[in-house]
Order: sequence, then structure tokens, then C-alpha cells
Amino acid sequence: MSTTDSSPAPTESTFGVLTDSAFERSRARIGIPERPLTPHNHEVATDNVRHFAYAYGDSNPLWCDPEYGKNTRWGGLIAPPNFMYTMGENAAPPLTPEQKAALKGDPFAGLGSYQAVMEFEYYKPLRLGDRCQVIRAQVGVQEKPSRFGNRTAHVTNDFLFANGDGDIVTIQRGTWINAERHTSRANAKKVDPIDFTEPYTDEQLAEIDAAYDAETIRGAETRYFEDVAIGDEIQPRVKGPLTMTDVVVWHVGWGMQLTPPGAFGISRKIRRKIPGLYPPNSRNIPDTVQRLHWESERAAELGIPMNYDYGAMRETWLTHAITDWMGDDAWLWKLSCQHRKFNYMGDTTWVTGTVVDKREVTDEQGARHEVHLQLACTNQRGEVNTPGTAVVLLPTRDRAVELPTPPADNLTDLLDVEIRRFA
Repeated sequence: MSTTDSSPAPTESTFGVLTDSAFERSRARIGIPERPLTPHNHEVATDNVRHFAYAYGDSNPLWCDPEYGKNTRWGGLIAPPNFMYTMGENAAPPLTPEQKAALKGDPFAGLGSYQAVMEFEYYKPLRLGDRCQVIRAQVGVQEKPSRFGNRTAHVTNDFLFANGDGDIVTIQRGTWINAERHTSRANAKKVDPIDFTEPYTDEQLAEIDAAYDAETIRGAETRYFEDVAIGDEIQPRVKGPLTMTDVVVWHVGWGMQLTPPGAFGISRKIRRKIPGLYPPNSRNIPDTVQRLHWESERAAELGIPMNYDYGAMRETWLTHAITDWMGDDAWLWKLSCQHRKFNYMGDTTWVTGTVVDKREVTDEQGARHEVHLQLACTNQRGEVNTPGTAVVLLPTRDRAVELPTPPADNLTDLLDVEIRRFA
């Protein structure tokens, strides 16, 4: 889709302010592929898959032990569903001058941007040796009111992945809320304060450790559709208390994602092109925008009481709980979650899930036996910070799982399908 942009770029008076012009500029971007960042991994390998799985606490041998995978229905090691986070070489055609003009600058520059909703559809696993292509494009933007930031812009971006053969692997839809930082800070003061210094008791830590010790992996013990009942609960998973070390280990497996990889002279080259990615710290030293996840001072500057995790971390935690429960012969088809509250440093998250429906379905995406799960990430204060849902395909005693058929045969057609979805 080609389009031109006649709306003015942000000026000093409009920087950080949500304007009608910003919405117009954002809508002009719909359907125009953006160049993805350099992927953390170009190829699926035993080490990078294991590093990623370990980064969120998952030791499932299906993705951590190549020898184990040879005896499964997959015939070898496969990557965990969310591994495509770390991959994706640009598959979009060259942009026209008009498209480049429409993508120039950020319509919502200076606003706070917060991940709100993330949806996944999985159609095929990534296997050892696979490379991965991606088309990344905005597919929608909506104006919505919010008590937290008054006027907000909800921007939905698609990340469409295919393997090296061009087979559709994953659809990832993400919605980010853009809000004026000054209104965010003003409203943040109205939130009940949280005591971030209160230590955990030995009893609380013992409860967490007991949950870790009780974790099991379904693995080769097939979970059949016939044996699942509405009301069944999956085995809970605990993640925490969240430490800075957890965030560091996460980046080892996940990469940097938001800031291009590299340090010192390499980051200087990036900073020359995109200085806004490196706002100065209290000593006037340019540093990545991502530091609010590990630097409490930066979080406070943005009206957030404490540094916090990434939404992607909780997405992998949900996936971890589901895949451990469903076993090797099942398939996680759909996952959707909403990030409603921050998961602050020191918080402990309990991941739970319940079977709320089971269906036998035949349609254009194939014949399948679906189990629907209601999910939640709940912190130690009893707050649900990330509710979610999932659809798992289970085998029956006389029929193996057939992978669902994607809604298009290639990434370009798939992008058109997604744009129509949000039109």
C-alpha cells in the first residue's frame, strides 16, 4: 500500500502532545512495512534456543535437548513458540519515496508508549537450521480515552513471520498505548503507594521455592482431548521475586530488541542516527531508553514508581505454563494477553490457568480439537497484572494433532488479510 504524508512533523510545541495531526500521520503508515531491527539470531541453533528458554526459566527438553527431540513427533529439537522474538530478517520489498516519507519521524514522539495487548497465532514450529523472515507493519490506530493518560492512541502493529521456505510460522499482533507523559505523571500520584522496601519473609520465600520444586513437565506423556474437562486447572508456575539479574539473563536470550545491539562505538553510530533512543541520565551520559526497566531513577522521571519487567517476559511465562501442561504431542495455536499493571522489581508472579471450554471444530483452517484456557499472572499483592486466554490443540486417542492452516500462503497476502481485519 502506497501513501503520502502531508501532515506536519512534530514541532517543539507539539512534541510530547497528542494531536489530531499525530493521528493523521499514524494512519498514513498503515500497511507500509517498516524495516525490522537486526535480529538477535539469524538461525535456529541448539545454543540460542536453550539460552532463550533458560532466560525465562524453561528447561523443557523439547527445546533444550536435541537428543530428546529425535524421539518426539517433531523428529528433532524445535524452538519454543516465542522464540521468533529473537529472529526476523526483512522480507518486505523496497519502499517507494512516498512510503519513506510517511514513515519519517514518529507521529507520537515524546509520548509515553506502553505495551497493552499482545496476540499470537502459531502455525508451524521453527526447527534447527531454520532462518526466519518477517514483515513488520502498522495495521491500525484508534483514539481511546483513559483515566491514566486522558486522550490516548492505541496503535496495533503486526509482526508476520515465515521460515526460510516461506511457510507462515507466526502472526504476532501488538497494541501499544501512547499517552502524554505529563498526564501520566499527574495521575500516577493518585495511585496508592507501594512499599518497595519491605523484605520477603522466610516463610514467603519457602512457599515460592516449594512451587519451583513442584514443577513438572508433561513431555512425552500425551495429554488427550478426551481426558480434559472444563474446570481443570493447569499446574501453576511462579516467577520471582523479580531481580535485576533476571532482567540481565532475559536480555542474554532475548537480545536488546528496542535498541539496536552493540556497545560503545557501535552504539555511538546508532546514536548519531537516532539520538532519541539514548536520552541522557542524571550525569548527562546518553543511555538507552530501555534503562527504565533496570533503573528506578529513570522510571521515576517518567511517572512510574519503580523499574519493571518487559511485557514479553510475562508472555513467555504464560507460554511456559501452557507448554509444560499440554505435552509434546499438543500444539499451542493461539495466545492473547493484556498487560494491565506493571510488574515491578521485587514482585513475584503466579501464573495460573483453567480450562473454560473444549470444542471439536472443522473449518477452513482444518479439523481440530480445541481446549480453551483462561489465564492470569497475579502478583504477591493479589493483583492480576496480565490476564490472558489461549487455545491449545490436543490429540485424541485415534487422531494426532494437525497443524492449523494459516489465513494466507505468503507474508504479503497475510499483511493484506490483517489490514482488512482492522479496517
